[in-house]
Amino acid sequence: MALSDYVHTFGQSMLQQHGERVHKIALDASFTCPNRDGVKGTGGCTFCNNASFSPNGRTPPALCTQIDGGKRAIFKRTRAQKFLAYFQAYTNTYADVQALQALYDEALAEPDMIGLSVGTRPDCVSQEVLDLLLRYQQRGLVVWLELGLQSAFDATLKRVNRGHGLKEYEETASRARKLGIPVCTHLIVGLPGEAEQHYHRTLDTVLELGTDGLKIHPLHVVKNTMLALEWRRGEYRPLERGEYIRIAADLIERTPAHIVYHRVTATATPDILLAPAWCSQKWNVLNGIALELERRGHRQGDLYIEQKEILYAA
Repeated sequence: MALSDYVHTFGQSMLQQHGERVHKIALDASFTCPNRDGVKGTGGCTFCNNASFSPNGRTPPALCTQIDGGKRAIFKRTRAQKFLAYFQAYTNTYADVQALQALYDEALAEPDMIGLSVGTRPDCVSQEVLDLLLRYQQRGLVVWLELGLQSAFDATLKRVNRGHGLKEYEETASRARKLGIPVCTHLIVGLPGEAEQHYHRTLDTVLELGTDGLKIHPLHVVKNTMLALEWRRGEYRPLERGEYIRIAADLIERTPAHIVYHRVTATATPDILLAPAWCSQKWNVLNGIALELERRGHRQGDLYIEQKEILYAA
């Protein structure tokens, strides 16, 4: 029993397309964010601490060093020999297109690098950036544009100081997909003020607008964030492990089978994680989701048609 028995995972998708394992190498190219540098705001999202996804902090090693280390670690664990350069930390389209091309080209020049995945905000993707990504794709490289939406509710996005709304996501995702650039949408379960109906409606909205991939993960509280202050004051309660597993299974079984799940949980390192403690246990959560789907006798997409009938009947 494995998660890929029930979910159309990114690893499974790459294996089917390329006949071998393909893994992303997470990279920090020292980007910042318009919600931190004063262009749109300061302080960033209330849950954001860069160390939660960039252990090297804000003085990362050279890209070639990060790639070499990532390759060795991934090969030791999985024996994979093909990779995508995953520009992950902060907003990886937040620069002029010439600077972006230089960084992307540098990563793609490394041996066994067959494409790139670019994580960014939906309000920081110009037409020039999309044209650049399209040129890489036309060269036969794998390309994914990863857009951080988190929630389809503007009130929630305002509450967590996101700095953009659903409209910007809709416009950017539509422009990218019209060019044939696949979009992976990031969603967070457990945002302040939200409950299960919000998570389901967010998923419905993203599916109705159109997406090619999804990332979902629980909100976790890390040090040096506004969310940490809210948690200490008792103003925010993180999800319990069982809650998240049940909700994740609900969303997965209502997602069309062709959509690629790039991630169904996320972790933070023990040195910065405050709560919930189970967010440090990646495989425990992944196995829990697989067991829950097995218990239900469902796979990804099994309830998608049924749910759409309910929505349209209403």
